[in-house]
Amino acid sequence: MKVIVGLGNPGPKYEDTRHNIGFKVIDELEKKIEVPLNQAKFKGQYGVGTINGEKVFLLKPLTYMNLSGESVKPLLDYFKIPVEDIVVIYDDLDLPAGKVRLREKGSHGGHNGIKSLIAHLGTAEFKRIRVGIDRPEPGVKVPDYVLGTFKPDEKEAIGEAVEKSVKAVQSWLQSGNFKQAMNEYN
Repeated sequence: MKVIVGLGNPGPKYEDTRHNIGFKVIDELEKKIEVPLNQAKFKGQYGVGTINGEKVFLLKPLTYMNLSGESVKPLLDYFKIPVEDIVVIYDDLDLPAGKVRLREKGSHGGHNGIKSLIAHLGTAEFKRIRVGIDRPEPGVKVPDYVLGTFKPDEKEAIGEAVEKSVKAVQSWLQSGNFKQAMNEYN
């Protein structure tokens, strides 16, 4: 079994914010791999499908970003899915807008959603797809920035990053080899 988690905040107020890039990737994956998010449980919205004979879960935690682990951990526990079979997609201030980086593990890098996951999962050893949102201009507070929308000149790069992230997930699901996806999409 594989689990693809997109981090974000629930509700229309946050829909197009930088912090919701993980949700955007899940929304695109839902269409591409035809796994509808039609179930609500584990403090999240999720869907289950089959790809190459393997169960695949798409999950959008609805706990708000800072509590993402409260959704992911119960799903993994209930279905007995090991942490090595998940990939988490989220925004990253340390990458230029639209840049995509795949990693097999890492620190939280100051990201509260990842802090929550590490705390609940008891490990930082999980796969990630980081989507760059760039840093705020001087004088703009980080919370205001990540909860703001993309500038018009960033939208094309962000759209391409969402598509690249979707393709990276599809590569991982097809091959079962995250290193291969890293080599192809980093």
